[in-house]
Amino acid sequence: MRRFIQYSLISFLAIALTACEKKFIPKPKAYPKIDLPEQKYIKLTDEHPYRFEYPASALVFDDTFNLFEPHWVHVYYPEFKANVQLTYKSVKQDKKRFEELIDESFKLAGKHNFKAYSIEDNVIKTPLGLTATVIELSGEVPSQFQFFCTDTTENFLRGALYFGVADRNDSLAPVIEFIKKDMIHLLNTLEWRKFDFKKDKALD
Repeated sequence: MRRFIQYSLISFLAIALTACEKKFIPKPKAYPKIDLPEQKYIKLTDEHPYRFEYPASALVFDDTFNLFEPHWVHVYYPEFKANVQLTYKSVKQDKKRFEELIDESFKLAGKHNFKAYSIEDNVIKTPLGLTATVIELSGEVPSQFQFFCTDTTENFLRGALYFGVADRNDSLAPVIEFIKKDMIHLLNTLEWRKFDFKKDKALD
């Protein structure tokens, strides 16, 4: 009987100690929920050699950076502190200039090579018959999405997405994908305009 009581006491203590042990279960990584606006679009009506549709949730304003050139604009998302910088260049029917602009666009994307996990470029054909190159970068890079579109003889438009926040790119992934869709829509609605550069005025 005495031995039975000893065994029972030992078993009880073993069960009690096991019950007191806390198992550590790592919690999955969580990010703040991001509410994305409805994707509606507005046609750009400003005096530029191009026009396109841009998101209603964004603002379009002229670039005022000290190196800016005419017809450089920003598509700014105040809700996300995200900015797509659009830089326009006139090719002027100069083949060498055209090749330099293409080369420069790939060099600017390539500057992120040391931080990017991968850089992928694809050529797309827009419904209006234009050809555009889309460059997607993954990893902790300053610009996750870039593109350029040209008719090879007159017009060259380049775009690059930047964020003014310090969040990691994986936490910004839903916003990046959201803006990518907007930029693809911009490219799909992009058209070149007849433009008088001396008078800085569209002719159509």
